[in-house]
Amino acid sequence: MELGLAGRRALVTGAGKGIGRSTVQALCAAGVRVVAVSRTQADLDSLVGECPGVEPVCVDLADWEATERALSSVGPVDLLVNNAAVALLQPFLEITKEACDRSFDVNLRAVIQVSQIVARSMIARGVPGAIVNVSSQSSQRALTNHTPSNWGPVMSLLQIRVNAVNPTVVMTPMGKAYWSDPHKAKVILDRIPLGRFAEVENVVDAILFLLSDRSGMTTGSALPVEGGFLAT
Repeated sequence: MELGLAGRRALVTGAGKGIGRSTVQALCAAGVRVVAVSRTQADLDSLVGECPGVEPVCVDLADWEATERALSSVGPVDLLVNNAAVALLQPFLEITKEACDRSFDVNLRAVIQVSQIVARSMIARGVPGAIVNVSSQSSQRALTNHTPSNWGPVMSLLQIRVNAVNPTVVMTPMGKAYWSDPHKAKVILDRIPLGRFAEVENVVDAILFLLSDRSGMTTGSALPVEGGFLAT
């Protein structure tokens, strides 16, 4: 299905690894010019090597002032993917202030700040852009030790469509490492009717659909990519 994204300009946060990196690669393949944001310069360097033309921005989104400086001059953006996140998994009674602060700063506050920066430009240019926030099934169902990261913001901004994708465990390198224990994985897999975790491309396909005009009447929605987990 042709998504009609060619010629647009996108900004992707958390672009160095996993879902963010694969999203950048898919957008580039679709003819989109991409600004890739990561806090790790080495990841950006290797990404630019794979996808010439990507515009790298190295910044820690937990730093409000640094983010403002880094992104205020990136220029017009038509599409935004808020993918950057931290997963600091702690039992509820052992959650630390540091974990709360870091999770809030990256998983929520940075989403608001980056969306503000991009939306202001969209509104000033009269562009009906699209924003996709990468969230999690854990924003809608409680999971053990996931309390600090259980946010999943979805907003609507004038003529800017804003949606979220809510995947289950995704088989990124980090996902494979954390869920490689079959006993730990079984707890979640037993609640997924399809009986498997998500692959990265499952999530990327959902992101690209929500960015495209094919989802032109979809806004303020959270799209589950979780094999039926939320239905159980």
